[in-house]
Amino acid sequence: MNERVARVPQEEYESLLSAQAEWTEMADRGTADKSASYTDMESVRQSYSAGNDSAPSHEDEEVLDGRDASLPPQFKVYKRRWFGLMQLVLMNIIVSWDQLTSGFLNWLSTSFLFAFVLACPFTIYALHRGGPRLALIVSSLLILAGNWIRYAGTRSSPPAFGVTMFGQILIGLAQPFVLSAPTRYSDLWFSPRGRVSATAITSLANPFGGALGQLVNPFFASHPRDIAPMTLYIAIISSVATIPSLFIPAKPPTPSSASSTYLPPDLRESLVLLSHNPSFLLLSLPFAIYVGFFNSLSSLLTQILTPYGFSETESGIAGALLILVGLVAAAVTSPLVDRYKNYLLLIKCLVPVIALCDLAFIWAPGTRSVAAPYIILSVLGAASFSLVPVALEWGVEVTWPVGPEVASTLFWTGGQLLGAVFIVVSDALKQGEGEGRPKGNMGKALVFQAVVACATVPCAMALGRVGSGVRNRRLEVDKGERSADTDREREE
Repeated sequence: MNERVARVPQEEYESLLSAQAEWTEMADRGTADKSASYTDMESVRQSYSAGNDSAPSHEDEEVLDGRDASLPPQFKVYKRRWFGLMQLVLMNIIVSWDQLTSGFLNWLSTSFLFAFVLACPFTIYALHRGGPRLALIVSSLLILAGNWIRYAGTRSSPPAFGVTMFGQILIGLAQPFVLSAPTRYSDLWFSPRGRVSATAITSLANPFGGALGQLVNPFFASHPRDIAPMTLYIAIISSVATIPSLFIPAKPPTPSSASSTYLPPDLRESLVLLSHNPSFLLLSLPFAIYVGFFNSLSSLLTQILTPYGFSETESGIAGALLILVGLVAAAVTSPLVDRYKNYLLLIKCLVPVIALCDLAFIWAPGTRSVAAPYIILSVLGAASFSLVPVALEWGVEVTWPVGPEVASTLFWTGGQLLGAVFIVVSDALKQGEGEGRPKGNMGKALVFQAVVACATVPCAMALGRVGSGVRNRRLEVDKGERSADTDREREE
């Protein structure tokens, strides 16, 4: 970003609520050239894209409708944003698929989740300093190294487990760089009318990659001797998938919205602001707990169902419903939230649904019928997947001007950390020999999950009622920068 971009301290929020007040403030701080004609987009391009290697073209632009010359410049979104979005989707699919290719042990799942926690500070730094492009490149390098090191471990005779595990850990370290990037990318490249959908597409590609791995990997390796060839195939696919990361622009030639023209506070100041933000703290707990339980449930689902006579195929279908129904639901709800901006209402509706599903699932395996698990997991997936992008984007709104990458990474890190803890706890609660029927059932683990999930509901219900009130701060800035008739996008 260049010297024309302003840093907005928290106390200036109120002055940004009207277009004229905000523009006057920006001009006073040197962020605008008062003598410029703001209907001439070339002057805006030169201001915003100084030092940017991606030159704008009229064919690439999708322009927010015209405005009065006395107002700030038009904001544009570019067709090339879809290239970066699709690459972010692809990388999330690949990194999740890669993690499922060796072993099904619970401690192996926890190692991936703990690797995410270790990479958290580096992820925040990379996204804060270099944006999504740097994060994609770092993730690509880790995926490349991890896949080929893992293949070397499986190829040796006898297989070198330590080498294979090291490769897996590198892939685990790659995950946070792409999973935490969607909110930063949508903030940079998309207008307010498309951010939730963009975040949903990229964030939910990660569990889709996991489902894809569960479906495809058995075809690659139906016997233990096929593990090395399967690892090779996936290494080749992953290597090809990382190449486009090198060609992602660092940022658009011109800003996509008013809020994207501001530099966020530095990382230390951002953490201080978050620590004093009641909405962030209240949202962090349910997000981390429900993501953690989703990770735990999806990892242990086969172990939960098989003691009651369910086959591995039936357990696999249950897991597929959890993910696929969730993806469909998110595809429906995300555009609606983009249009109506009812973030908080949807959060307060979805959180109790998730808690009730966790409660009902206690008795689902005991029915020994596929109907109960399939229905409950479908509803749970729909509620969980609809909640994730809405919570992430609302977290950005209520923590602005803190950079989107900071809150997003902390949200995901909490979810991965608790996911690892829940897997360990659930495994410890498994019924041992002679402790209950059927042998090896995880009834106590399901009770633990339901109790914690229900106890978390009041945190979500308290959102908007604790602190000085809830405001969509980023959206207020975006609306203040635009006149009423500029809320519709058209292609130039």
